[in-house]
Amino acid sequence: MASMTLDGKVAERRRSGVRRTLAGVAVAAAFSGLAGCAVGPDYHRPAVAVPDHFKEGVEWQRARPGTNLALRDDWWRSYRDPVLDDLVARALKANQSIAAAAASYRVAQATVRASVAAFYPTIGASAGQVRGGFGPGSPLIGILSGPSGTAGGGNPFGGGGGGAAFYNLASVMLTASWEPDLWGAVRRTVEAARASAQASDAQLAGVRLSIAASVASDYFALRQADADIAVLQGERDTDAQIVRMTQAAVRVGAASQDTLRATQDTLDAAVAALQTARLAREQDEHAIAVLLGLAPAAFSLAPDSAYPFAVPVIPPVLPGSLLERRYDVVSAERSAAAANARIGVAKAAYFPNLTLTADGGFESGSFAHILSIANRVWTIGPSLAVTLFNGGARDAAVDSARAGYDQAVASYRNTVVTAFQSVEDSLSSMRHLGVQASAQARILRRNERLYASARAQRRVGATSEQDLLAARVTLLQARQNRIDARAAWCESSVTLIKNLGGGWQADAAGASLTPVVAATQSGSHP
Repeated sequence: MASMTLDGKVAERRRSGVRRTLAGVAVAAAFSGLAGCAVGPDYHRPAVAVPDHFKEGVEWQRARPGTNLALRDDWWRSYRDPVLDDLVARALKANQSIAAAAASYRVAQATVRASVAAFYPTIGASAGQVRGGFGPGSPLIGILSGPSGTAGGGNPFGGGGGGAAFYNLASVMLTASWEPDLWGAVRRTVEAARASAQASDAQLAGVRLSIAASVASDYFALRQADADIAVLQGERDTDAQIVRMTQAAVRVGAASQDTLRATQDTLDAAVAALQTARLAREQDEHAIAVLLGLAPAAFSLAPDSAYPFAVPVIPPVLPGSLLERRYDVVSAERSAAAANARIGVAKAAYFPNLTLTADGGFESGSFAHILSIANRVWTIGPSLAVTLFNGGARDAAVDSARAGYDQAVASYRNTVVTAFQSVEDSLSSMRHLGVQASAQARILRRNERLYASARAQRRVGATSEQDLLAARVTLLQARQNRIDARAAWCESSVTLIKNLGGGWQADAAGASLTPVVAATQSGSHP
């Protein structure tokens, strides 16, 4: 039988290539109907029990917040302090924790883009030139030899001494491959990446809120220390004056040594308390410097002993709004969504992968005139691959993904409960500290009147100078108690705003959350 000619072989390869191409298209078309279906459970937000009111929010029971009652995203401006406004603005720009969280969010966004890239084909190009050769004993010599049996007959390989063959091969190639997302593995991966990015966005908002709240709390603590220092300095000076008067009385026999020792103890106690206040002030100033991204030596604040500690009116909110407002709740819910999507990714490994590949270009003995029809080469065709046995690794991956989802759901539900606890604690603290501040203010007013009365009596000689000084010490102590109560109330309002989530909303992360009221159940995968 006559051998098939070279032209016949080329024609047959072309027909075979066309058949493979048509087969690949047919396979892709057959599976294209599955493209809209992704394996694995679709995500539904885990049900949590949401109360219809706050237990400690007595004043919030009757209120129904509207758009005009929403917390401001620049809530710190409600304290009407330009110094605080400037400090928070500087911290939000320069704080390194915020910078790190922002970088983490950018990583999450890049992960989403990388996941989306898997939907598209991969295209590459290459060019190169090689030179090689065969020894006389190589079986390729016989295959590549001409009709006369000697190397070099009408082929690109030149003969060498002793029957050896040498060749040059230049190529310019373009390659493409695409794996259709038949089982939704890519879609589930993108879904998980987007949910993780939304969780990272919520975490960034949480860091920003935490830094702003820390600046405000440290600032109010510093102003409290300023006021305490001023009061304690006055108390120290008054106690020192009492000690001098008592020493004079001891010298003339009008007072005992025990009385002198008691007054000296009172003076030393005032001196010790003054050092404690100064220490607290210095440490608060250092903390604010670090929040601003500065070394403590590069930052200082002028004292303000008459700071008013204005407590703003915080608009009431409903319990369900915490599910959109609290960054940690949103982050935990988005993490559960990401974990749910990973179940589908793990399940997709059970099914075969279809890959469509094509490559083409030109090959020749040299780059000269390589881009010609005679030098063209190409291949195209689909391939299916499926893992038949891997020792249970796929089952383990699915079980791991389901356990990860159950863990994320449990974490989400615990975060919700903890969020309600923190708000209730803050509401309770605000209410009691407000009452305490009012009581201390009344005590201060009474002591102011008592001291004024003591001064009037001293002017007419109805009381001693030492009694007047003692009344002054009592007045100073009442003033300090009132300052401390007011400062604690003011700092508690910052904590409440933080626990309410500040002015951030979940839709900033694209979560599109809707409160779900249901009985709390143990976590389970869909």
